[in-house]
Amino acid sequence: MSLLASVALALGVTLALGTSSASAANILANPGFETGSTSGWTCTGTSSVVSTQAHDGSHSLSAAPSGSDTAQCSQQVTVQPNTAYKLSAWVQGSYVYLGVSGSAVQNTWTPGATGWQQLSLSFTTGSSTSLTVYLHGWYGQPAYLADDVNLDGPGTPPTTSTNPTSPTSTTPTTPTSPTTTTTTSTPPHNGDLPKHILTGYWQNFDNGAKTLKLADVPTTYNVIAVAFADATSTPGAVSFTLDPALSSKLGGYTDAQFRDDIKTVQARGQKVIISVGGEKGTISVGDSSSASNFANSVKQLISTYGFDGVDIDLENGINATYMGQALRSIHDGGGSVITMAPQTIDMQSTQGGYFQLALNVKDILTVVNMQYYNSGAMLGCNGNVYSQGTVDFLTGLSCIQLQGGLRADQVAFGLPSSGSAAGGGYQSPSNVVSAMNCMAKGTDCSSFKPPAAYPEFRGAMTWSINWDASNGYGFANTVSAGLKNLP
Repeated sequence: MSLLASVALALGVTLALGTSSASAANILANPGFETGSTSGWTCTGTSSVVSTQAHDGSHSLSAAPSGSDTAQCSQQVTVQPNTAYKLSAWVQGSYVYLGVSGSAVQNTWTPGATGWQQLSLSFTTGSSTSLTVYLHGWYGQPAYLADDVNLDGPGTPPTTSTNPTSPTSTTPTTPTSPTTTTTTSTPPHNGDLPKHILTGYWQNFDNGAKTLKLADVPTTYNVIAVAFADATSTPGAVSFTLDPALSSKLGGYTDAQFRDDIKTVQARGQKVIISVGGEKGTISVGDSSSASNFANSVKQLISTYGFDGVDIDLENGINATYMGQALRSIHDGGGSVITMAPQTIDMQSTQGGYFQLALNVKDILTVVNMQYYNSGAMLGCNGNVYSQGTVDFLTGLSCIQLQGGLRADQVAFGLPSSGSAAGGGYQSPSNVVSAMNCMAKGTDCSSFKPPAAYPEFRGAMTWSINWDASNGYGFANTVSAGLKNLP
């Protein structure tokens, strides 16, 4: 009996050891923030540990993004190479991300819902033994909560509070409205556009600038905004027809050729959107009925011509509620690229209709190309007055949009491509590049320097491609080269 007992005891020890090696423990330090601090984590922005909203235990992480920071909290651990791991966390908030970088690169995210949600992903490490686990929110979104972060697999947790000198950059691309609660891949840019873009307006009329077929637009332009759709007799509705005078000047440019040209430039990687409004535009969307009319007519143009989305360039006032309703319908109907071109006065305060609209549709908004011309002097975000035609005018006013809640990837400069293209506010393309460098890198600034660098700063827009063509594409060639040098 004593021998049998010894064998059983030995088996028990062996089985216990086998269980321990098969079910690896959580190798993260302070995974539930139960120390009452962020010990073990390195956080950017504003973060704290709270005791009022824990998923489990008595504490959770609360981190607040800003217009220039995603409030990332990260932790570096030692892992085994070429080994399978599982990572999970409970989160609460809008656009919360969980991911890894280093030995493996993967993330998952949620657009947000009521209460706690669990994010999880599985991955296999590479040859490196260093892995960074991170959580973060999204630019300008409210504070998010996180708790019970679990990294399941063999490895070595930090022996002391982990404080890497600089967390690995893990900023994802711009989120769009996802169709599921979570996804294990990085959400795409709106319309699958590059990180930095140049937008230009193609004139569907002849005003003295060089006339162009759509397929003649160079690939330096990532987004081509067709100017403009026309108002109809139905409130809110729009239509589009090639201008007969333009068609004649281009040797009989037909509607069929125009549609084929849209496919041609899209095959080259460019996006084509229909612009609504302009200086003489009279479209008004001020109630539910006109919002539906507007959305349905734009969706019809998308279906007929293959446009990738819509640009809002209304200069006679805007109703944020009903235009927002219309834009969401257009986005759901296939308009993946949503842009706006407000005047400077429209974006001086978050109380303005355009600013409210941009914030209301922030989750589907591609970019705001504010018109930094035909403006005169305006206040910058520091309260100083800046005059159009200067680098400070561009950077000081862009700062207002970022501090007001837009993400950096949703802000771009809108400028005339030549002195002939606007009544005032033209400045050299080299000035535009300097201003982009100032916003994205904190370099080449004039007297005003933004409070932070915004590497996601989106780029530039110009009125118009036709005036740029008349000037030998001096704007596009210089600015597109500058975009390539941004982070």
